[in-house]
Order: sequence, then structure tokens, then C-alpha cells
Amino acid sequence: MNVSEIDEFIGAFLILIGSVISVISAMGIIRFPDVYTRAHAATKSTTLGVQLSLVGAFIYIWMTEHFISVRLILGILFVFITAPVSGHLIIRAAYRSKVKMTEDTVEDELKPVLGNKMDVH
Repeated sequence: MNVSEIDEFIGAFLILIGSVISVISAMGIIRFPDVYTRAHAATKSTTLGVQLSLVGAFIYIWMTEHFISVRLILGILFVFITAPVSGHLIIRAAYRSKVKMTEDTVEDELKPVLGNKMDVH
């Protein structure tokens, strides 16, 4: 194996691992009981899966075509910034809309923080 084949393998391997993590995340979104745990699966795992796939594509294109894709770099940065923030906002909106937590939830850490603010509309 020469260096070019190793670089192609690394890129393809990262894409494969990112795809597997994305499938696991999709299963978590389907199987988890409430919006809070589903949003956790959607933001944490999917962000990692998409990041690995984009980094793998970036490495593969960079090593095979000798071309640095600015679009992939921007995609990596965009997903890295927006996915966790959007997940946080979705969970916060669900909490403020009084979406029920599952019965297995042990502690509500936002109740002492938001307490009286939840009653104001």
C-alpha cells in the first residue's frame, strides 16, 4: 500500500464510521420515550456522525483530487455550530411548552431555575 491508498482508506473509513453512528442515532430517535431524550440522540450522535462523514469526504477529496473543498469546510463548521444550538433550543421550547417528561426521569434541573417564569405567558 502506498500513501495515497492509505489516505483513501482513512477517508472511506471515517465516512463508514460516520454512517454507522448516524444509523445508531436514527434508532435512538425512534426508540427513546420522550422529546428530551430524542433530541439528545438527534443532536449528539447525529452531529458526530455527520462530522465524521464530512471530514472523511474532505480527506478523501483532498488526498485523491488534491483539492481543498471550501464547501466541505463550511459544512463542517455549520453543522458543528448549528446542530447543538438547535437541539438546545428545541428542548428549551418543549420544556417551556410543558411537554411531559417520561416517568423514568429522576430530576428536573430546570425547575428551580425557571420556577415562576413558567407560569407567565
